[in-house]
Amino acid sequence: MEYGKEHTEDDPSQDTKPESSLMEKIQQLGQTNVPQLSKDTSIHCLTIIGQIEGHLQLPPQNKTTKYEHVIPQIVAIEQNSDIEGLLIVLNTVGGDVEAGLAISEMLASLSKPTVSIVLGGGHSIGVPIAVSCDYAFIAETATMTIHPIRLTGLVIGVPQSFEYLDKMQERVVNFVTKHSSIDEETFKELMFAKGNLTRDIGTNVVGTDAVACGLINEVGGIGSAMKKLNELIAAKKESENLIQ
Repeated sequence: MEYGKEHTEDDPSQDTKPESSLMEKIQQLGQTNVPQLSKDTSIHCLTIIGQIEGHLQLPPQNKTTKYEHVIPQIVAIEQNSDIEGLLIVLNTVGGDVEAGLAISEMLASLSKPTVSIVLGGGHSIGVPIAVSCDYAFIAETATMTIHPIRLTGLVIGVPQSFEYLDKMQERVVNFVTKHSSIDEETFKELMFAKGNLTRDIGTNVVGTDAVACGLINEVGGIGSAMKKLNELIAAKKESENLIQ
């Protein structure tokens, strides 16, 4: 009986279960907690890092943000009453256009206050994600690359292919201009500019330049982003109390 008692107390499975669960979350989602378990704070942080992975799986050495992980998290954030605000942290090179637009549309349609901050880079399809939030920050040294959509793989050289590409391009342009202060003409000028990018067309805007052209609201760091998000949460609560 004594041996059985000691064996139960020293059972390693009892101690490693929480740790293994935590490691699994880190490996699968790149973070230490998921929305359903965020009981310690009213603000949830969602990171968009590396390359945004779409329908095709990228090589294992690539840092990726998988849309099949992000989309369910956004749904859970919307449903979780304990989460009052969402902070989006971006350091991405871009990636799959449709996956990026899907994430952007979901963030734009959240009923809770959202703030984004671009740290390092918010390139390509990372631009719509950055502007999809209620308020957008960019670090002083962070950059955003604006360029036309590229296709990978086999492209059939017929007019329909180019029409499809043009329509996809317009989806991105319309979303960005709708959710930021930049006008369509200025955005397209940046997108099709020559001489700014090596062996490509487009523009790389840094910190203050992104704010000056109306793409991003303000230059700031994590402290400014958190302060703004708390202000938006307080304003939402106040408006709800006035309605009641």
